[in-house]
Amino acid sequence: MKKFNIGIIGAGWIAQQMANTLNGTERATQYAIASRSLEKAIEFKEKNGFEVAYGSYEELVADDNIDLVYIATPHSHHYAHTKLALEHGKHVLCEKAFTANAREAEELCRLAKEKGLFLAEAIWTRYMPLSKMVKQAINEGIIGKPATISATLSYNNWEKERMYKPELCGGALLDLGVYVINFALMYFDAPIAKIVSDADIQNGVDTACNISIRFTDGCMASLQSSNMCWDARRGIISGDKGYLIIDNVNNPHTAHIYSADNKLIKVLETPTQITGYEYQVFACQDAISKSLIEAPDMPHSETIRIMKLMDNLRKEWGVVYPNDKQML
Repeated sequence: MKKFNIGIIGAGWIAQQMANTLNGTERATQYAIASRSLEKAIEFKEKNGFEVAYGSYEELVADDNIDLVYIATPHSHHYAHTKLALEHGKHVLCEKAFTANAREAEELCRLAKEKGLFLAEAIWTRYMPLSKMVKQAINEGIIGKPATISATLSYNNWEKERMYKPELCGGALLDLGVYVINFALMYFDAPIAKIVSDADIQNGVDTACNISIRFTDGCMASLQSSNMCWDARRGIISGDKGYLIIDNVNNPHTAHIYSADNKLIKVLETPTQITGYEYQVFACQDAISKSLIEAPDMPHSETIRIMKLMDNLRKEWGVVYPNDKQML
């Protein structure tokens, strides 16, 4: 398979994680980095061994040597930066949450389809081997008929600017809640019958949220996220013959499977990995090599479904972003 040249838009923390990943794989090259500050881009380039540094995003997307653009800017800018890359003929992997709202997501997916370009959301847990191993174990009936799922994901990071500013689409939901929602929908396939939720709102964004989902087959999901505290970040899936515990819904490494009488019967472990980000890059390469415009592990329809779900939650809570007003 062709070794891809990766260009990254944004030079913050998440971009650094991708740079660490690219440095550890032979399948892709850390080719270009772009920041609004050329000085910052050059510093990032030198630190991480990139070939090119750009002081504008427009310069990066105009580079014909780039095979895939990774969007690593705040949620509020995902739409504009992804659209910029698509309009310049680039395949795109955009960080989660994919956009600020579903209307932005739908427009980007339409644009990618019109141009025949690949576009995917970088919700890394969707692409990880352990996630697929857990799904297979459930399908094989190891815990019997699934009935409930619970997941928590909290970090005490409210002080970060991107978390508390509405103009950056801040709040726990788009940053953390998106993971627990994806966790539930990865493993429970039935349509959603009802959602009940509540959230604590400060500075116009949610600091914590509780989400309860009832599926049409009777299965239930209990989901919680907060940017004001720390928690175990565990996920539990229970069935009529046993249950399994996943160590971290954000970056799973192990799943311990127990029988109905609480005896450990199996442990699933993730293969040795670089950072875990590599799987989404590999998925992009595989899809592009097959001329696909979306990733089978996270198709456009699923990204849009989750964006609509989060739009409805924010509407219920009264959380409105500037991006929402711009789309009206």
